[in-house]
Amino acid sequence: MSIGLKQVFNKDKTFRPKRKFDPGTQRFELHKRAQASLTSGVDMRATVQLPHGEDLNDWVAVHVVDFFNRINLIYGTICDFCTERTCPVMSGGPKYEYRWQDDLKYKKPTALPAPQYMNLLMDWIEVQINNEDIFPTSVAGITS
Repeated sequence: MSIGLKQVFNKDKTFRPKRKFDPGTQRFELHKRAQASLTSGVDMRATVQLPHGEDLNDWVAVHVVDFFNRINLIYGTICDFCTERTCPVMSGGPKYEYRWQDDLKYKKPTALPAPQYMNLLMDWIEVQINNEDIFPTSVAGITS
């Protein structure tokens, strides 16, 4: 493994491990279907279409978690290069600046360096994904 990749996957850095679906669960099976459809070379519209007989909420949840995991990988590759010194503003090009507000520590939209903004964002998303009220992992006592 190259020195750059070793730095990216260093557990002491800001890289976050993937959230996984337990084998044998319905969501694990849906995740396998989603992965297979993404590499099959089919029409993207068909790729994201709800499989017959599956619950829409479970299908969306699988894709949200998968998207979060992929963003974590991308973020992990750039976090050593985007520091508070090199990325003092969280922006989307010269016209857009993103400001953080969470109604806890940041009661008003606050300009932050990009790494700090991203850490807060990824932590916030992880809390949402792990919230059973938003993304339940069981329905009526059946683990999905």
